[in-house]
This record gives sequence, structure tokens and C-alpha cells, in this order.
Amino acid sequence: MAVSDRIQDDFVAAMRSRDSARLSALRMIKAALKNREVEKRAPLSDDEERAVLETLVKQRREASLQFHQGGRDELAEKEEFEMEVISGYLPASATEAEMKAAIDQAVNETGAASVREMGRVMKATLGLLAGKTVDGARVSALVREKLQAG
Repeated sequence: MAVSDRIQDDFVAAMRSRDSARLSALRMIKAALKNREVEKRAPLSDDEERAVLETLVKQRREASLQFHQGGRDELAEKEEFEMEVISGYLPASATEAEMKAAIDQAVNETGAASVREMGRVMKATLGLLAGKTVDGARVSALVREKLQAG
């Protein structure tokens, strides 16, 4: 079943159960997907839907952090709930061990020896982790750590 179909089914279920918080999050997801589809002027592929959802998660993570720093915990909790709902439609996240294994393989394949070659290693690593949800900032930190250690 496509992600958009699952979202629609869950949307109907949330309406029937009168779950307003989940319904609001699903409305936001549907709107973001529809906006991207209108921009593209064609139906979205599964990869494009995943990219939109990953962007939404990243936005929610940043907003939550800002709200916590500003002392607005109730708004931060709302963003975190939305992030949880969105994450439910994404593939499993890559574990720390999987990221490190992919980085090791990418370093071996590219022959990188210094931080200057970080871009090539990042590209290779993200290619190896395709299909999984990854935190780009975390991968970047691990790659930098690996290349600095030599």
C-alpha cells in the first residue's frame, strides 16, 4: 500500500474516532504532499513522498528545539507529537551500527584519507543507506570523526 493511501486510511479513522490531534497532523501531512504534487504537476513517486515526509520531520525537530529553548514546552510537545505521527510513515531509521558500517565501506571505496574528502564519503555513505531514514547531521558527525581519526 502506498504511503498516501495509508495516510488517507488513517485520516478517515482519526475522523471517525474524533482524534483531533492526530487528525490535525494528518491534515498537515496531506497538505504538504498535495502542495508538492501541485508544484511538480505530476503524481509523486514513493521516493518523493518519503523526501517530503523527511522534510516535515526535520522541520518539526527544529521547531521543537526552538520552542524548548523559548520555554514554550506545550508547543514543543505538539511538534514532537506531529513528528511521531509523520515518522510512522517513514521506513525504519538506520541504526548507529549500520551508519558506521556504511561509513567504513564508503571510506574504503573512495580511498578517503582526510576531512577534505568528506563530501565524497558523505555521498557514498548516503547512497549505501538509501531506503532508510537517516539523520544527515549525525552521519556527517560520524564521517568527520572517522576521517579525523585517520
